[in-house]
Amino acid sequence: MERFEKIKGLLAMHGDVLRERFKVKELGVFGSYVRGEEKEASDIDVLVEFEEPVSLLGLVSLENHLSDLFGVNVDLVPKGEIRPELKEKIIKEVVYL
Repeated sequence: MERFEKIKGLLAMHGDVLRERFKVKELGVFGSYVRGEEKEASDIDVLVEFEEPVSLLGLVSLENHLSDLFGVNVDLVPKGEIRPELKEKIIKEVVYL
């Protein structure tokens, strides 16, 4: 859980950049980090909603930015593109930051 607290702190410090540069409206973490089950090699699952439509390049740019920020691979999932079979579980588990 200590690693999750670090993620929350980093996102709080970089929130303005995420909103201004990447047009992030809402960002949440789900998966192993939220459950406290992350391993050394675990990626961070991030659910994102944007203020406006974002290109694939914009999505990849944000994913790379977050990976660099956290020092861990990030799996970025746009809120409108959650796979139907995973949607209910993700929505219940996500912690918005």
